[in-house]
Amino acid sequence: MNTWKRNAVIATVLLFVCAGIYLNWSHQQKALNTDLTDTLPVDALNQQSYQQTLLNTAQEDAEVSSMEDSFAGIRLSRQQSRESAIELLQETISYASDEASADASSAKMQLEQMVQTALMEAQIESMVIAKGYADCVVYFSDELVSVAVAAPQDGLKDADVAVLADLVTSQTDYDMSSIRIIEVS
Repeated sequence: MNTWKRNAVIATVLLFVCAGIYLNWSHQQKALNTDLTDTLPVDALNQQSYQQTLLNTAQEDAEVSSMEDSFAGIRLSRQQSRESAIELLQETISYASDEASADASSAKMQLEQMVQTALMEAQIESMVIAKGYADCVVYFSDELVSVAVAAPQDGLKDADVAVLADLVTSQTDYDMSSIRIIEVS
């Protein structure tokens, strides 16, 4: 008999908890679906222009967010691949039996080169952003420097490309033919 009462009490408490969770969820859904026109007088605003403004603002926010996310994703991908390469080089250095071995010295040179490249990329990215561009990502390869720049509303002009190329050539040993400027819109 005692077990039956205890189970009945537990079932009742669970029923009330589930009902509370459902009512809370239902109330939150209604709050999320509330339209701004419900709280503002309709005659105080032009319905169509207001909705169009909201739509345009939402689209612009989504585009900016998407562009920022893409630049952040590129940086994250670059950082992850660089970290895994650094880890392999550090393992090579630590497992080399002789400090003066060719493998250890080669790994040390590659590690130093990766650090220098990362510093140059970060420095150029900072300088491009300081020039007034929204965002950019710089990537060095053996023969090329790629600069992906968030394009202004009216796009990159020849003067913008010249400024960016000059910035890269002044910070590196690459010549103009080795620089690729990529407009990201």
